[in-house]
Amino acid sequence: MPNWSRNRLRSSARNRLRSDRAGRKRGWWRFRAVGVLVRCEERPEGGYLAHLTIDNAGKLNSLNRTLMTEIVETVGGLAVDPRLRLAVLSGAGERAFVGGADIREIAALDHASARSFITLVHQCCDAFRRLPVPVVAQIDGYALGAGLELACACDLRVASERSVFGMPEVKIGIPSVVEAALLPGLIGQGRARRLLLTGETIGAGEAHAWGLVDVVAAVGGLQEAVERLVRPILAAGPQAIRLQKSLILDWEELPTAAAVERGIDCFVSAFDSDEPARMAGTMLAELRSRRSTRRS
Repeated sequence: MPNWSRNRLRSSARNRLRSDRAGRKRGWWRFRAVGVLVRCEERPEGGYLAHLTIDNAGKLNSLNRTLMTEIVETVGGLAVDPRLRLAVLSGAGERAFVGGADIREIAALDHASARSFITLVHQCCDAFRRLPVPVVAQIDGYALGAGLELACACDLRVASERSVFGMPEVKIGIPSVVEAALLPGLIGQGRARRLLLTGETIGAGEAHAWGLVDVVAAVGGLQEAVERLVRPILAAGPQAIRLQKSLILDWEELPTAAAVERGIDCFVSAFDSDEPARMAGTMLAELRSRRSTRRS
């Protein structure tokens, strides 16, 4: 069973990661920041998986300034830990992944305060996008506005059948911005324009058909679907996965020729450790064993 720390820790994110050492011996430990619950799971493959839950369930897990600041700090603390293998992001409760940015705070913005607020939304999304390990969005319920932007910033998305997706900002007089810029690359220009200009929502089935969601699961099977998806990632080389994610991010921003050159650099960097020789050697041994079995 998980070991749940009751401390509401307010030290730096790095210090919070060092909390609850006794729990690590049992394979689980957790810490709670302001509105962010992090549960860490030791994996038999080595390292650990971080489950992050945004907890503002009474307001559809909407993002306010305090919560976004805490997310940025918490994810920053995880980012510097070399033992981190993968992160899973979810929302508390059964109604929403993240229902958007806090509409009360949006309604109170003016020209002077708008820039700092939307920059914080971007920093919150970018913290997950730039995390050096894969991030899976575990979506159950509404993923709207900033919530969909947050999901787009993740590497993979698994959604329950009852999930709903949309970018309704134009309905309250503002454009969809920051990580909404990732939508055309995920679902194409035409579908992105449809979501952004109409503010309409789509269900999980349509989101899957569009390529916005990688896996759709029954509500009761959502965690199992996430586990199936992450298993081969955790079985792969930890260094190779980190290099691959870094390279994917570069590919999104570089011209083709520069992206190819960056790939060559990443390939060479893989041999800074013994991971390729060790894992390739294991695979070769398995192949030889299979050939030997077939001959006998």
